[in-house]
Amino acid sequence: MKLRSPLPELNGATKWLNGEVKRIDLVGEKPTLIHFWSVSCYLCKEEMGDINRLIHRYNDQLNSIAVHMPRSKEDKDIELISKVAKQFKMNQPIYIDNDLKLTNEFENEYVPTYYIFDKSGVLRHYQVGGGGMRMLEQRVNRVIEFN
Repeated sequence: MKLRSPLPELNGATKWLNGEVKRIDLVGEKPTLIHFWSVSCYLCKEEMGDINRLIHRYNDQLNSIAVHMPRSKEDKDIELISKVAKQFKMNQPIYIDNDLKLTNEFENEYVPTYYIFDKSGVLRHYQVGGGGMRMLEQRVNRVIEFN
């Protein structure tokens, strides 16, 4: 997905955990962070505490959605996804993408990956990999400031 692309519809989830969200729920009031992760991703689990703190810190100023992107057949186990989400205290809505519908819509290939959309639903920042929480938080701040 290229910068300035619109936030796609959130259709086709295998299942939602922690409540279903539609695109219309995310556009208009505040920016949105969409976080792709996988149960088999070591880096995703390593970053989970940091991403949870960031989401909590900006709770009133930022929408947050997690997208579980399977990397193998074993990653499609919904009970395992739910267990890992609870273990890592993922309280935001989680779109389980076993058919890779949203993953393909985003043209996403990696986990962890972070997308920040402004309040009008336009992609303003894209970031791949672990260890970049400081940059991610700076970008979140910048998008919040300009909204």
